[in-house]
Amino acid sequence: MQQFNKKNKIISQKSSSELFYLCFPELSEHENLCHRVYTRNGGCSSTPYSTLNISHSVNDDHTCVEKNLKLISDNMGAAQTVHMNQQHGDTIISLKKDGPELTDTVFDADALITDIPGTAVMVKQADCQGVILFDPVKSAAAVVHSGWKGSVQNIIGKTVKRMVKDFNCLPENIKAAIGPSLGPCCAEFKTYKEIFPEHFRDYMAGENNFDFWSISQMQMINEGIQKENIEVSGICTKCRTDMFYSFRGEGETGRFATAAMIIK
Repeated sequence: MQQFNKKNKIISQKSSSELFYLCFPELSEHENLCHRVYTRNGGCSSTPYSTLNISHSVNDDHTCVEKNLKLISDNMGAAQTVHMNQQHGDTIISLKKDGPELTDTVFDADALITDIPGTAVMVKQADCQGVILFDPVKSAAAVVHSGWKGSVQNIIGKTVKRMVKDFNCLPENIKAAIGPSLGPCCAEFKTYKEIFPEHFRDYMAGENNFDFWSISQMQMINEGIQKENIEVSGICTKCRTDMFYSFRGEGETGRFATAAMIIK
């Protein structure tokens, strides 16, 4: 295990299958949660999707994408992996162990919540935030895809509400983590006056730049999550295209994975 970013307390691990991924220290303290933010490295995809692309929505080879998804599923030790056709909206899907049998593994949504042991839920990203929410008391985990449109619609806050409604979670018990994504250094939006609510201007980081990591923390805190229970990677994907895909930085590129799973 190697220290990756001491300031933001992110640890880097190398798995036995040669996949590289990051973990959050405080989330890692919970034995009933497996969580990982995979880098772009270790898969079979070719340039410009090299190498661990997990998205069928880009022009990558279908067989390679399936192989990459299986690599991650096997690495997680998942019985099944569920992911999304992400819509940049606010649709949230709850997958419950006492609910109907899970027959689909792909949903049109931007957040997944589950308490089913062995079911890994996954976000695909290339600048948007991959957020993990975890209640160790109720053993429920969520992953959220939040780009700027998701932030405007408060997809993160709405997911917290659904965890409370569907899984009887208490916000003060929920642990949260914001993974590598577009940082305030590179999150430039020249048309912000037309697309963002006015209160977002409290989080400006320059003439046209915004700190979406802080916006997401604000949205969590507004729903009752304790600030000390929120971890932030502090890694900008556009600045670190050696490790992560970045649409802003590369244009045509792949998508990397953020995944979480309740352990039996």
